Amino acid sequence: MNINFNDANFITSAYDVRNAPVERRPEIVMVGRSNVGKSSMINKLLNRKSIAKVSEKPGKTAAANYYDVGKKIYLVDLPGYGFALRSKAERKSWGSLTGDYFDSDRDIALVLFLIDIRHEPTEDDLLMYDFLMSREVPFCIAATKADKLSAKQIDEQIEKVSRQFMVRVVPFSSKDGKGVQPIREIIEDVTEEFLKEKAETSEE
Repeated sequence: MNINFNDANFITSAYDVRNAPVERRPEIVMVGRSNVGKSSMINKLLNRKSIAKVSEKPGKTAAANYYDVGKKIYLVDLPGYGFALRSKAERKSWGSLTGDYFDSDRDIALVLFLIDIRHEPTEDDLLMYDFLMSREVPFCIAATKADKLSAKQIDEQIEKVSRQFMVRVVPFSSKDGKGVQPIREIIEDVTEEFLKEKAETSEE
Protein backbone atom coordinates (compact mmCIF):
# COMPACT_ATOMS: atom_id res chain seq x y z
CA MET A 1 0.00 0.00 0.00
CA ASN A 2 1.28 3.44 -0.93
CA ILE A 3 0.70 6.10 1.72
CA ASN A 4 1.46 9.77 1.06
CA PHE A 5 3.27 10.69 4.27
CA ASN A 6 3.60 14.28 3.07
CA ASP A 7 -0.18 14.65 3.10
CA ALA A 8 -0.65 14.89 6.86
CA ASN A 9 -2.76 16.94 9.24
CA PHE A 10 -3.26 17.16 12.98
CA ILE A 11 -6.82 16.06 13.76
CA THR A 12 -7.48 16.22 17.49
CA SER A 13 -6.22 15.73 21.03
CA ALA A 14 -8.36 13.24 22.92
CA TYR A 15 -8.38 13.05 26.70
CA ASP A 16 -10.92 10.23 26.54
CA VAL A 17 -9.90 7.98 23.66
CA ARG A 18 -13.11 6.01 23.90
CA ASN A 19 -14.88 9.06 22.50
CA ALA A 20 -12.25 10.22 20.03
CA PRO A 21 -14.09 12.04 17.21
CA VAL A 22 -12.46 10.17 14.33
CA GLU A 23 -13.74 7.71 11.72
CA ARG A 24 -12.52 4.12 11.71
CA ARG A 25 -9.15 3.66 10.04
CA PRO A 26 -6.00 1.62 10.66
CA GLU A 27 -4.07 3.26 13.48
CA ILE A 28 -0.30 3.36 13.94
CA VAL A 29 0.29 3.95 17.63
CA MET A 30 3.40 5.50 19.16
CA VAL A 31 4.43 4.70 22.72
CA GLY A 32 7.56 5.49 24.68
CA ARG A 33 8.91 7.40 27.63
CA SER A 34 8.46 11.12 27.79
CA ASN A 35 11.81 12.30 26.44
CA VAL A 36 12.41 9.57 23.87
CA GLY A 37 11.65 11.78 20.86
CA LYS A 38 8.13 10.85 19.72
CA SER A 39 7.25 14.35 18.51
CA SER A 40 10.53 14.65 16.60
CA MET A 41 9.88 11.29 14.95
CA ILE A 42 6.37 12.35 13.91
CA ASN A 43 7.73 15.52 12.32
CA LYS A 44 10.41 13.57 10.45
CA LEU A 45 8.10 10.77 9.27
CA LEU A 46 5.56 13.30 8.02
CA ASN A 47 8.20 15.63 6.57
CA ARG A 48 6.92 18.58 8.56
CA LYS A 49 8.86 20.91 10.84
CA SER A 50 6.33 21.25 13.62
CA ILE A 51 3.13 19.30 13.01
CA ALA A 52 3.92 17.79 16.41
CA LYS A 53 5.08 20.26 19.03
CA VAL A 54 8.45 19.42 20.56
CA SER A 55 8.36 20.53 24.17
CA GLU A 56 11.43 21.59 26.13
CA LYS A 57 9.76 20.00 29.15
CA PRO A 58 9.39 16.23 28.64
CA GLY A 59 6.05 14.77 29.56
CA LYS A 60 3.99 17.87 28.88
CA THR A 61 1.54 16.11 26.55
CA ALA A 62 -1.24 14.41 28.51
CA ALA A 63 -3.61 13.53 25.66
CA ALA A 64 -3.68 11.12 22.74
CA ASN A 65 -2.88 13.13 19.61
CA TYR A 66 -4.32 12.00 16.28
CA TYR A 67 -2.76 12.77 12.89
CA ASP A 68 -4.37 11.98 9.55
CA VAL A 69 -1.77 10.56 7.14
CA GLY A 70 -2.55 10.34 3.46
CA LYS A 71 -6.27 10.05 4.27
CA LYS A 72 -5.59 6.34 4.82
CA ILE A 73 -4.30 5.90 8.38
CA TYR A 74 -4.08 7.65 11.71
CA LEU A 75 -0.83 8.15 13.53
CA VAL A 76 -1.71 8.18 17.24
CA ASP A 77 0.75 9.62 19.75
CA LEU A 78 -0.06 8.35 23.24
CA PRO A 79 1.24 10.26 26.29
CA GLY A 80 4.81 9.54 27.32
CA TYR A 81 5.47 7.59 30.47
CA GLY A 82 8.02 7.57 33.27
CA PHE A 83 8.68 11.29 33.72
CA ALA A 84 9.72 11.56 37.35
CA LEU A 85 8.71 15.17 37.98
CA ARG A 86 5.04 14.50 37.27
CA SER A 87 2.80 13.73 40.20
CA LYS A 88 1.67 10.16 40.88
CA ALA A 89 -1.91 11.21 40.17
CA GLU A 90 -0.99 12.58 36.75
CA ARG A 91 1.05 9.52 35.87
CA LYS A 92 -1.83 7.29 36.96
CA SER A 93 -4.14 9.32 34.71
CA TRP A 94 -1.79 8.85 31.77
CA GLY A 95 -1.63 5.12 32.43
CA SER A 96 -5.42 5.00 32.49
CA LEU A 97 -5.61 6.83 29.16
CA THR A 98 -3.19 4.37 27.56
CA GLY A 99 -5.05 1.41 29.03
CA ASP A 100 -8.38 2.84 27.84
CA TYR A 101 -6.97 3.22 24.34
CA PHE A 102 -5.98 -0.42 24.08
CA ASP A 103 -9.31 -1.45 25.63
CA SER A 104 -11.45 0.65 23.29
CA ASP A 105 -11.59 -1.58 20.21
CA ARG A 106 -9.42 0.65 18.06
CA ASP A 107 -8.18 -0.55 14.67
CA ILE A 108 -4.58 -0.96 15.77
CA ALA A 109 -2.43 -2.00 12.81
CA LEU A 110 0.95 -1.46 14.51
CA VAL A 111 2.54 -0.09 17.66
CA LEU A 112 5.77 1.84 17.22
CA PHE A 113 7.57 1.34 20.53
CA LEU A 114 10.29 3.96 20.96
CA ILE A 115 13.36 3.47 23.12
CA ASP A 116 16.56 5.51 23.43
CA ILE A 117 19.32 3.60 21.63
CA ARG A 118 21.99 5.11 23.90
CA HIS A 119 20.74 3.46 27.07
CA GLU A 120 19.53 0.16 28.40
CA PRO A 121 15.72 -0.17 28.37
CA THR A 122 14.28 1.38 31.52
CA GLU A 123 12.01 -0.38 33.99
CA ASP A 124 9.09 1.47 32.41
CA ASP A 125 10.20 0.28 28.95
CA LEU A 126 10.19 -3.30 30.20
CA LEU A 127 6.71 -2.84 31.66
CA MET A 128 5.48 -1.45 28.34
CA TYR A 129 7.00 -4.44 26.53
CA ASP A 130 5.18 -6.83 28.87
CA PHE A 131 1.97 -4.86 28.36
CA LEU A 132 2.21 -5.06 24.57
CA MET A 133 3.00 -8.76 24.69
CA SER A 134 0.00 -9.39 26.95
CA ARG A 135 -2.27 -7.55 24.49
CA GLU A 136 -0.87 -9.49 21.53
CA VAL A 137 -0.66 -6.40 19.34
CA PRO A 138 1.87 -6.20 16.50
CA PHE A 139 4.75 -3.90 17.29
CA CYS A 140 8.27 -3.00 16.28
CA ILE A 141 10.88 -1.02 18.15
CA ALA A 142 12.30 2.26 16.91
CA ALA A 143 15.63 3.00 18.62
CA THR A 144 15.82 6.79 18.62
CA LYS A 145 18.76 9.22 18.77
CA ALA A 146 20.92 6.96 16.61
CA ASP A 147 22.92 9.99 15.43
CA LYS A 148 24.50 10.10 18.90
CA LEU A 149 26.33 6.78 18.34
CA SER A 150 28.88 5.42 15.89
CA ALA A 151 27.88 2.85 13.28
CA LYS A 152 29.56 0.11 15.33
CA GLN A 153 27.79 1.17 18.53
CA ILE A 154 24.43 1.23 16.68
CA ASP A 155 24.94 -2.31 15.39
CA GLU A 156 25.86 -3.54 18.88
CA GLN A 157 22.85 -1.90 20.51
CA ILE A 158 20.42 -3.09 17.83
CA GLU A 159 21.65 -6.66 18.21
CA LYS A 160 21.35 -6.47 22.00
CA VAL A 161 17.82 -5.03 21.98
CA SER A 162 16.71 -7.45 19.24
CA ARG A 163 17.81 -10.40 21.35
CA GLN A 164 16.14 -8.98 24.45
CA PHE A 165 12.75 -8.17 22.91
CA MET A 166 12.67 -10.67 20.01
CA VAL A 167 11.13 -8.15 17.57
CA ARG A 168 12.45 -6.04 14.75
CA VAL A 169 14.45 -3.01 15.90
CA VAL A 170 14.98 -0.04 13.56
CA PRO A 171 17.63 2.58 14.40
CA PHE A 172 16.18 6.07 13.97
CA SER A 173 17.41 9.65 14.00
CA SER A 174 15.28 12.75 13.61
CA LYS A 175 18.51 14.68 12.91
CA ASP A 176 19.81 12.85 9.83
CA GLY A 177 16.70 10.89 8.81
CA LYS A 178 18.12 7.46 9.52
CA GLY A 179 15.31 4.92 9.70
CA VAL A 180 12.62 7.12 8.13
CA GLN A 181 12.18 5.04 4.98
CA PRO A 182 12.30 1.63 6.73
CA ILE A 183 9.64 2.74 9.22
CA ARG A 184 7.45 4.16 6.46
CA GLU A 185 7.72 0.85 4.58
CA ILE A 186 6.83 -1.11 7.73
CA ILE A 187 3.77 1.10 8.23
CA GLU A 188 2.65 0.58 4.63
CA ASP A 189 3.17 -3.19 4.77
CA VAL A 190 1.35 -3.75 8.07
CA THR A 191 -1.51 -1.45 7.03
CA GLU A 192 -2.02 -3.41 3.82
CA GLU A 193 -1.97 -6.70 5.73
CA PHE A 194 -4.32 -5.33 8.40
CA LEU A 195 -6.89 -4.23 5.83
CA LYS A 196 -6.61 -7.54 3.97
CA GLU A 197 -7.22 -9.55 7.15
CA LYS A 198 -10.13 -7.30 8.14
CA ALA A 199 -11.75 -7.73 4.71
CA GLU A 200 -11.36 -11.51 4.90
CA THR A 201 -12.89 -11.56 8.38
CA SER A 202 -15.89 -9.51 7.29
CA GLU A 203 -16.55 -11.95 4.44
CA GLU A 204 -16.72 -14.97 6.76
